[in-house]
Amino acid sequence: GLIRMTPATLALIQSGGHKKGDVLGIARIAGIMAAKRTADLVPLCHPLPLSKVEVDLVTGDKGIKATALVRCTGKTGVEMEALTAVQVSLLTIYDMCKAVDRGMVIENVRLEEKAGGKSGHWKRADFPDA
Repeated sequence: GLIRMTPATLALIQSGGHKKGDVLGIARIAGIMAAKRTADLVPLCHPLPLSKVEVDLVTGDKGIKATALVRCTGKTGVEMEALTAVQVSLLTIYDMCKAVDRGMVIENVRLEEKAGGKSGHWKRADFPDA
């Protein structure tokens, strides 16, 4: 996923000068926590024994890109947990920065790759229109 913002907002985040603290660090923790709580947020999602949740936030020209890698020891997919982690990370950035930039836009939250579970392996590159 991506959150687009003004160059001034991005510079504020990159400089670490935001009055609320480390925006990227807090957003990363929020995403990890959200992945662990997906079953509480999304109806009919089962609680899963997650063995790894990693949220990566990278600044670029347009804003901040978020990716999540989630693994579990169970026999089910964890795509909902990964998507939840990305979305909540981006929402946290929005929440922390809305006082300086209400025009931020969250976009392109999507599954890139999934392995395991009943449906097996799926990769976006194999299904470009998906």
